[in-house]
Amino acid sequence: MEISEIRFDGLDGAIPIDGYGPGFFRIAGQVLRGPVLVTSEAAVSWGGLEDLAALLALAGQVDVLFLGLGAEMTARPTELLNQLEAAGIGVEPMASPTACRSYNVLLADGRRIALAALPV
Repeated sequence: MEISEIRFDGLDGAIPIDGYGPGFFRIAGQVLRGPVLVTSEAAVSWGGLEDLAALLALAGQVDVLFLGLGAEMTARPTELLNQLEAAGIGVEPMASPTACRSYNVLLADGRRIALAALPV
């Protein structure tokens, strides 16, 4: 699915989610396979829900982390959420398609956000 309704004019270096599909994300024109971690500055492969260290490294850099849990909202990873919130990172768990769209909307507003998403 492509996501193209939001404009990022004036946001130097903004890294939007262009689209996603089975097992991949297209981010700023580049295809990444598997789970991804995206901020306004970088898009990298992510180790998934077990890779807490990569998420904790965002403390102080982002206000909200959108946590995409795959094609549909699944059980909330409570321990992971508790650890991130204790580190001062607001977390919004949701299905990955919704997380991608939400990330783009707040990115266009210039907010300090990140996306950690499992593929659909």
